[in-house]
Amino acid sequence: MSEVKDTQEQPKVEIAVENFGPIAEANIDLRPLTVFVGPSNTGKTYFATLIYTMHEVLRGFPRVPLLYGARSFTEIVTDPESSMDINKLEETSRVSEKPKTGDQMLKWSDLPQKMRDDMRSDLKNAKVFSNEFKRCFDLDSDSKLLRLVGIQKNKMTVSLTVSEECQGLWGIKLENSGASITVDEYINDDILIYPNEGETFKSSLLPVGHKESLPYAEHFKLRGNTRKDKKCHYLPASRSGIIQSHRVMASSLMDRATRSDNSELPTLSAVIVDFMKQLPVYEENKEPNKQLSDIADTLESEVLAGKIIAKPLSSGYPEFFYQPQGMTEEMRLSQSSSMVTELTPLVLYLRGLVQQGDTLIIEEPEAHLHPGAQADMAVILARLVRSGVKVIITTHSDWLLEEIGNLILEGLIESKTEESDSWLLPEEVGIWHFQKDVPVTEIPFHSRKGFSPDDYQNVAEGLYNRSVNLQQKYEKQKGESRREST
Repeated sequence: MSEVKDTQEQPKVEIAVENFGPIAEANIDLRPLTVFVGPSNTGKTYFATLIYTMHEVLRGFPRVPLLYGARSFTEIVTDPESSMDINKLEETSRVSEKPKTGDQMLKWSDLPQKMRDDMRSDLKNAKVFSNEFKRCFDLDSDSKLLRLVGIQKNKMTVSLTVSEECQGLWGIKLENSGASITVDEYINDDILIYPNEGETFKSSLLPVGHKESLPYAEHFKLRGNTRKDKKCHYLPASRSGIIQSHRVMASSLMDRATRSDNSELPTLSAVIVDFMKQLPVYEENKEPNKQLSDIADTLESEVLAGKIIAKPLSSGYPEFFYQPQGMTEEMRLSQSSSMVTELTPLVLYLRGLVQQGDTLIIEEPEAHLHPGAQADMAVILARLVRSGVKVIITTHSDWLLEEIGNLILEGLIESKTEESDSWLLPEEVGIWHFQKDVPVTEIPFHSRKGFSPDDYQNVAEGLYNRSVNLQQKYEKQKGESRREST
């Protein structure tokens, strides 16, 4: 795992897999900007979907696995079979009123035993993981995630570790040898739970009858672990076609689109369905985040050269239009360029869905973009990082990688340029190289070469050598023709 500090001040998240789909082995820690590169069919989308799956099950990757298990805190404390001692919880919450020194800090081990047991049980709920794997990967069996070698299936493992300042906080490990998923968990009993940091626990999530009497509801706060779940948003590679045809499918049919045990109808993966479900109910945020709204404006003015407009129809279902700069008329997205339809979902998400602290996964953000616009997209991604959004992308774009390298150089210069909201630092960026049948490796940043995947260089050298060879043959042919004519 990388030892660098996450500049967004969130816990370090490391995901390791073996024999997972097309991936032989990978050990990736998520940075503020995480980039997957490499040939097609090597597992980039698989790993991105895995991140989305784990995020959905665990409701984010908080520093303390409190209230984030397969069940919510409300479900635990209101469960008739749960014997969590509320009085004990009230007693331990008083620890948070003490000075933050030594063993006077509230630790995970200070929480009621029943609550800890319930949370450990929730983290080990294999059925929840199995169902979400099948939903997100559109599979009828999670055993199909196992990597095949010849006709032999290997044992699949998926490990997730959350740490902070070189201290392991908690983690889970999933295994499947062809039958069903098994899950093991680890929680460090010495995790410190900080008072007076983060967002106050909302009393509405506490059990009825304890909202007024429990001091825990009033003053207890967690650092980096708030009541509001961190969201993960996924923009799939097929978004351009979806945004043009989303009205064909009514929102009431979206839930049926994912796989069910008894359905023989064609199905979609959850990353596509979850994306499509956002469109029928889309509304721009009435109190938008200014930084994210400014990024959407920049995307429109400098890349799209026009505005994206959402208009509700009489049915309440929104329709999306594109208005080019300098024109008063609007056009349907089906009449606009593929670049416009490709970037429209990103504009909409920044205005209505994505918040600071969220994770945004984008497959091939360079799709249908001119090389200059691909470089502009790298600047947009950097601005998202600066605004506090974790960004994960898959890409085949050398121009995008080159501009990311330039933005890192900008960040290393003490006196920032005028566009000071788009710089990056080396420790904020992880470029991971996927190749067939070999472990995934990190591509280090080089101040002169930036990020340069070997296969990109091989393609460039191959094309150059082929060009030289063809030119030599052509010149030789012309020379022979001249001699024959004389």
